[in-house]
Amino acid sequence: MASSERAADADAVSTEETTQVLEFGLGDETYCLDIAYIDEIVDAGDLTAIPNSPRHVEGVMDLRGKTTTIIDPKTLLGVTGSGARERIIVFDPEEVDDGGTVGWVVDEVFQVRDVPADQVDEATTAGDDSVRGIVKGDDRFVVWVEPRTE
Repeated sequence: MASSERAADADAVSTEETTQVLEFGLGDETYCLDIAYIDEIVDAGDLTAIPNSPRHVEGVMDLRGKTTTIIDPKTLLGVTGSGARERIIVFDPEEVDDGGTVGWVVDEVFQVRDVPADQVDEATTAGDDSVRGIVKGDDRFVVWVEPRTE
């Protein structure tokens, strides 16, 4: 095998073992999502409430001509605590099968970082479909959540 082929194989292995995630805050805790699910991040704006909508639906907003449903992930995930609610993480409609454009209103967005597979503890979240695992590192834990919309 030529050295360029070995290098390509090594790159493929390292790419498979690392996932880029977006870290964000809800209340006093830090969570993350796989960036493959995220279309964009926008500033929180004015929302129009929808009568008789589920508790987790905050309302809708116009995002470049598309009606976007805004969800409170604190309600979905059972998170307590208040925060600034400054940003909206808009999911890629191709990746999140919900039939429309959806976003989560979060307190703040921190960073995008690479997470090696060996830093993710999936055993502690057995049976919880909304949590992919716990990311260990930097003397802290970050809860890796799935992009639920209901």
